Amino acid sequence: MIRWLVGLLALSLAATQTLAATPIEIGVGYLGVAGTKSTLSLVEQPAENDGAAGARLAIEDNNTTGKFLNQRFTLEERRLKEGEDPVQAATALAEKNAFIIADLPADALLKVADALRERGTLIFNAGAIDERLRETDCRANVIHTAPTRSMLADALGQYLVWKQWKRWLLVVGSHDEDKLYADALRRAATRFGAKIVQERTFEDTGGARRTDSGVTLIQRQMPVFTQQAPAYDVLVAADESEVFGAYLPYRTWDPRPVAGSAGLMPRSWDAAQDQWGAIQMQNRFMKLNSRRMTALDMQAWTAARMIGEATSRTNSGDVKKVTDFIKGPDFSVAAFKGTRLTLRDWNLQLRQPILLVDGRMVVSVSPQEGFLHQVSELDTLGYDRPESKCKLK
Repeated sequence: MIRWLVGLLALSLAATQTLAATPIEIGVGYLGVAGTKSTLSLVEQPAENDGAAGARLAIEDNNTTGKFLNQRFTLEERRLKEGEDPVQAATALAEKNAFIIADLPADALLKVADALRERGTLIFNAGAIDERLRETDCRANVIHTAPTRSMLADALGQYLVWKQWKRWLLVVGSHDEDKLYADALRRAATRFGAKIVQERTFEDTGGARRTDSGVTLIQRQMPVFTQQAPAYDVLVAADESEVFGAYLPYRTWDPRPVAGSAGLMPRSWDAAQDQWGAIQMQNRFMKLNSRRMTALDMQAWTAARMIGEATSRTNSGDVKKVTDFIKGPDFSVAAFKGTRLTLRDWNLQLRQPILLVDGRMVVSVSPQEGFLHQVSELDTLGYDRPESKCKLK
């Protein structure tokens, strides 16, 4: 009888230890679109795992800390095929994951956010830079790690004005996203004291952009397109649709620098970033993926790290506790940008410095010296609290 009791006690202790050792599971979903968007440059073609690779690296980072806190993070990836319902895919992800990192177009993101609101799923927008997602169409269950067009435009505008390149020739593509970027650039020019001396539109006439063009044709076309312009300091291109921007540097009629969608470009991250401990980050990413880290990778990495930081600080995997902490005043996350990043409580946009890059080096980092703000200099990039039309719902 005594032996039986001793054995039962031993089994009970072992079971208790096993239960105590069972980690808290924190599921993170990644929802993107299958396929990649072709770029003009062959060396800049995005990888199939663009974005998701950054999230996976962050999950590894989270688990490094999580093993000491009895937390275990997992990532489930889903890619939407053409015509597939994003709400259905997101709902399936939400069955197992309380957090979803999304790289979706604005309309699809809004549908997903509205569908998952009652469930309590927290969504991190890692891809869409549309202003309306932080303004008239903002949602209380969507946190934005991707910068906005206005943040990118303001970062570029500050630097150009700091350089005293205040006369801009603005060239705009004919697609809707090009026009939205142009709106942000116009706003930046007005905000920081630059002058757009002339605007020109580059019409997309279709055709295979690389094979049908040829170096000779482009070399003749771009000087003609940019000639007879008023005196300007820099040509600023708005070409999110990747039709003409990359053809502009070194081909303009006047010898002028190019910025915006080509030349000097504003980005949340770049493979050339090597400051503030970023080399260690870049090397780990390269080892895992055999390629360089993109801006989308970094935006997804930041989203997953925000989840990891909040769960470790709250010592909880409860989505409400984590959400409340991220939205609270004590939250910040480090992201190899020289300062800790915090959340704008009026529209849930992550404050962040913007890198200005030329394809090989980081030329500068905005906000620039001399552009001051009463709360945070990072709030000189994008829409500030008094300008915001967001009413979180």
